[in-house]
Amino acid sequence: MGLPVVAIVGRANVGKSTLFNRIVGQRLAIVEDVSGVTRDRLYTKVDWNGQEFRMIDTGGIELDDADEMVNLIRVQAELAIDEANVIVFLVDGRVGMTEADKEVAGILRRSKKPVVVAVNKLDHPSHIPGSYEFYEFGFEELVGISAEHGNGTGDLLDAVVASFPQIPQEPYNEDAIRISFIGRPNVGKSSLVNSLLGEERVMVSDIAGTTRDAIDSELLHDGQAYVLVDTAGMRRRGKVYERIEKYSVLRALRAIEDSDVVFVVLDGNEGITEQDKRVAGYALDAGCAIAFLVNKWDIVEKDDKTAHRFVETIQQEFPFMRWAPVQFVSALTQQRVHRILPLAGSLAETHAIRIPTSTLNSVVQDAVASVPPPTDRGRKLKIFYATQVGVKPPTFVVFVNNKEILHFSYERYLENQLRQAFGFDGTPIRLRIRERTSD
Repeated sequence: MGLPVVAIVGRANVGKSTLFNRIVGQRLAIVEDVSGVTRDRLYTKVDWNGQEFRMIDTGGIELDDADEMVNLIRVQAELAIDEANVIVFLVDGRVGMTEADKEVAGILRRSKKPVVVAVNKLDHPSHIPGSYEFYEFGFEELVGISAEHGNGTGDLLDAVVASFPQIPQEPYNEDAIRISFIGRPNVGKSSLVNSLLGEERVMVSDIAGTTRDAIDSELLHDGQAYVLVDTAGMRRRGKVYERIEKYSVLRALRAIEDSDVVFVVLDGNEGITEQDKRVAGYALDAGCAIAFLVNKWDIVEKDDKTAHRFVETIQQEFPFMRWAPVQFVSALTQQRVHRILPLAGSLAETHAIRIPTSTLNSVVQDAVASVPPPTDRGRKLKIFYATQVGVKPPTFVVFVNNKEILHFSYERYLENQLRQAFGFDGTPIRLRIRERTSD
């Protein structure tokens, strides 16, 4: 299973982004002393005393009507309930309990999920009595903190980690190839999974967001075991949920973490959106093997150049993923669906490939001979040798005399030479540059 998820929930201007930044150790979220300044959900991985988890900053959700504050808070809390294993309920110890706080507390109580109340803005010992009234909410865990100064945040994280539920280990065949289908809502992820399974194992509907949680299905095909993961879309229909489609990214993240292969599903009839690029970017960052599935190809008006133009568009919109294969499919008509599993098997094999050191260095030496390394103010870059240090994705260390001279463009050239020599289609490869002083 993926990492536990923690969501910070609370009414506007209680310090959610400040707390998020304090915990992650850097200013990843915008912080201003103005209500509703955060316009995007931010997700990051956190490590506390060896326990990793994902944290969400659920900053204010922007609505058309600025007066719909109660509705805004309710939606924010519901989204956090859907996504999180543990919820940090942040309140303002200086202002005290408000009606909005009480409404959020009621929603969280009904969720039956672990809740840790964090009473913020207790910057001075004299402020501590202000936290006591919040025990009225009925939650067992309550911690007084100052997000701005860091006071009490360690105790808060201890309480959060202690509240994580025990996530059972999955009983799947360890040799199974785990495949996630990710993408924005209503691109046809569930329909593709059903087509592969040959049965209605996953509920399908034309209403965007029918799938609520990531659903795993086992499949045996030509002697190879697969686990297919249909990632959830949005939970319900309506303008509020449509405006906060970015939460589907978090659901994709949870599936990506354990995947060998990720299929980014695009809607061939609607084209590419910013949300598509956002979701694909997380798969790239995770180092998964990746391919694009352009679904609904049966309803696209096309000529003999349409597919070629669509591939060019994908390469333009995803410039760092030009190596990812593109397959045009239709879950409705089964067009090319039979190619998906063989493609996944090929991608998984490439993702785990190991290159002998001697073979690797022959390619690197040939590349250096064909295009000599750059110089910088009389200093010449020397590339000594390379070695593979990891798989999934293939990861290589390249030893040089001075890594500051190695320009990004030459590093990209080396990567392209490795791809050309070893056929790394569908997988990212990572180059780590290390200095070695002697020849």
